[in-house]
Amino acid sequence: MLKAANSHVDEVGASADCHEVLAGSFESGLLLLCDHASNQFPPEYGTLGLPQSELERHIAYDIGAAGVTRGLSALLNAPAVLTRYSRLLIDPNRSVDDPTLIMQLSDGAVVAGNSALDATERAKRVRHYYEPYHSTIDALIDRFMDAGVVPILLSIHSFTECWKETPRPWHITVLWDRDPRLPKPMLKRLSKEEALIVGENEPYSGQLKGDCLYRHASMRGFAHALLEIRQDLIRAERDQVRWAERLARTMTELLQDNELVADLRRVKHHGSHARGRSSQRHRH
Repeated sequence: MLKAANSHVDEVGASADCHEVLAGSFESGLLLLCDHASNQFPPEYGTLGLPQSELERHIAYDIGAAGVTRGLSALLNAPAVLTRYSRLLIDPNRSVDDPTLIMQLSDGAVVAGNSALDATERAKRVRHYYEPYHSTIDALIDRFMDAGVVPILLSIHSFTECWKETPRPWHITVLWDRDPRLPKPMLKRLSKEEALIVGENEPYSGQLKGDCLYRHASMRGFAHALLEIRQDLIRAERDQVRWAERLARTMTELLQDNELVADLRRVKHHGSHARGRSSQRHRH
């Protein structure tokens, strides 16, 4: 809920069973998203038949992403929306008609609790654990606009350090589609840090029709970017803090550029390259 001044998101009042909203000011101009924040499940689902060891893997959530999002939210006083349940229950970073919306097999793990999914159960998960997350994002965007602020959307994810035993060199990557307003300056700023290997649309593409930023940013004309951080760099809480501080410095510097901010604060439709692309992003 909003305070009387209509300039602040209240953490408790805006939260729901399937997601959590962190407090922040609309004046920050920034809305943070964490689509794969948790490896938990509602009690009625148990662990979908998976042992705890599988839930600690990347198949269940984006390791470290929630901690970075929380730290960044606090440092920038920016509202954030984080999921409470595992992507294996239902993946909010997919379109509702995507075949990977509810996974039956993920990186070698058979998800027994999803194997006999019928239309009723699928609809239930969409209704209770998918749409409320997206409705809250839309509502917060509308409140930004009502407060006279065009929001910038920044989504925080993480990726595995290896794929099929091949090491991935990037420390952080920026994923984007056709709107360059935030990704290009962010890539330039991050690349100034000599210790970082920065990737662009690696190891996944930012062009996936119907994903979270497609739905809430591309289709509405808001500047946005998706950040992927390598998981071995943010497993520990202290490292999550360091990365939140790094990203806060990056965003603060970018938002001090008045010409850039003027462009970021405009509703500007760039469209999308996405044409029903394969849904392998954020799986490995």
